[in-house]
Amino acid sequence: MSTPITITIDGTEYIRKTDAAAGPPTEHQIVVADRGWVFVGNVTKDDAGISIANARCIRCWGTDNDKPGLGYLAANGPTSKTKLDPSGTVRVPLHAVVATFDTDAAKWA
Repeated sequence: MSTPITITIDGTEYIRKTDAAAGPPTEHQIVVADRGWVFVGNVTKDDAGISIANARCIRCWGTDNDKPGLGYLAANGPTSKTKLDPSGTVRVPLHAVVATFDTDAAKWA
């Protein structure tokens, strides 16, 4: 069994001291924000919102009827028709996050 990196007590997340120097844990995710913005990258969360490092805006999903939507991209990575625009670090306030999809970072490399 692995040692947890974080623990939440009464709604507050704590990071194991030995891992604190590395910063908060990141997850590779697709983030759907309000007004139609969709990003993919390394996500960290805090009380104000989320930060997406090495973000890329998914301008065109590039999925067909046999590979519908963001669920397909989250599970399989981009298709040959997916259009990604480098976006640096993007910060999205919590109220603007519509949905997140966990992804396999290796499939987005």
